[in-house]
Amino acid sequence: MSGFLDRAKEQAQSALNQGKQKVDEVQQQRAGNDLLKKLGAAYYAERRGSGTPEATQAALTALESHISAHGDGFLRG
Repeated sequence: MSGFLDRAKEQAQSALNQGKQKVDEVQQQRAGNDLLKKLGAAYYAERRGSGTPEATQAALTALESHISAHGDGFLRG
């Protein structure tokens, strides 16, 4: 009986870890999408004359930092 409970506990822990990993992935995709949106808004504002090249560069730097840390998978979705 103890072996059964140990296996059940291991399976539950594995499922929990997989769920946490999926949540983290979704959160990183959302963060990447938000940064991409901010870059687009900064570029648009710059082109319209109400933004600055510095703001566009800051948005690009933030996006590149996110990609370095978490990958660019959100760009393909």
